[in-house]
Amino acid sequence: MSCYVIQVTTGRELECRTWLMKTAQFEDKSLLYPRRKLRLRKQGKWFEKNEPLFPGYLFFIADEITPDQLLAVRQTPGIFSFLKMDGRPIPLSEDEERQMSRFLKSGEIAGFSKVVFEEDHSIRILKGPLKGLEGQIVKVDRRKSRIKVSLSLYKEAFLIDFGFDAVENTEKSE
Repeated sequence: MSCYVIQVTTGRELECRTWLMKTAQFEDKSLLYPRRKLRLRKQGKWFEKNEPLFPGYLFFIADEITPDQLLAVRQTPGIFSFLKMDGRPIPLSEDEERQMSRFLKSGEIAGFSKVVFEEDHSIRILKGPLKGLEGQIVKVDRRKSRIKVSLSLYKEAFLIDFGFDAVENTEKSE
């Protein structure tokens, strides 16, 4: 199975996914809209919201893309096309697929990671979608409980915020 990327209008990912599902050319589990859970503050109150992991993109898992699926993508409002090289849709690389599956193993919504801040100002991820990505952490915002991570997609770097829960330094790694 390969993972192909469909570029859609930013902010309309869920709507485009719904339209594609109605064409009967795509199965529910093969068309993914990955999101991440974040804590936001509005008018002094904290709440949780699911934000797109890669705004403007849907992910399609399949062995190959059929002509009917290509046509459905072309005819759906708000969708630009599959990401292509030399006019042909190309799948993600193995590294990029591995990275994507890390975030999707608990479902389409990446939850909060449990982190410990060490005395030497390093960070240790105990569990959650960021476990094993310590080397790709660009910035930590403790006030907003967010970690900015550098991820790549088709050799292009994206900076993505993930939510975290800080735990006391006495907790041991799992």
